[in-house]
Amino acid sequence: MTAVPDDASLRALAESVGELLRERGQVLATAESCTGGWIAKLLTDIAGSSAWFEGAAITYSNEAKQALLGVAPGTLKRHGAVSRDTAVEMVAGAVASLDATVALAVTGIAGPAGGTAEKPVGTVWIAWQRRGGEARAEEFRFKGDRDAVRRRTVAAALRGIERILVS
Repeated sequence: MTAVPDDASLRALAESVGELLRERGQVLATAESCTGGWIAKLLTDIAGSSAWFEGAAITYSNEAKQALLGVAPGTLKRHGAVSRDTAVEMVAGAVASLDATVALAVTGIAGPAGGTAEKPVGTVWIAWQRRGGEARAEEFRFKGDRDAVRRRTVAAALRGIERILVS
């Protein structure tokens, strides 16, 4: 297992993403659940981020996912908040509601409670989408305590944006 990202490595990753966004004339939006706005905070800690960061929807509850991002109640009922379908609807909602060219969405179970046999603590879905493109979603099973799961989620989400921007 890789080391849990520390503050310095998360900051460096956010700076790398910001530089790629700036160089490519792209603007990012985030839709965050289990990270509680951590990704947006990292990005907006960077001076000048208003040139490439549009905004964030922190949708911790199912009601917020529906109201702010347009996640369908049926999706939440059938698949749950921590699912591919929900992550995809979250990222699509971020692209649709915020004036961004690329977006990411995260939803997961950071713990220490809330996990099940099917979706244990550390289960996280991350989705990425370019405006006008198809969403891509990936499931992760992160190990560690709540902080470790959230740090790993932030890093994986930002690495996914890097991959989109360089492809």
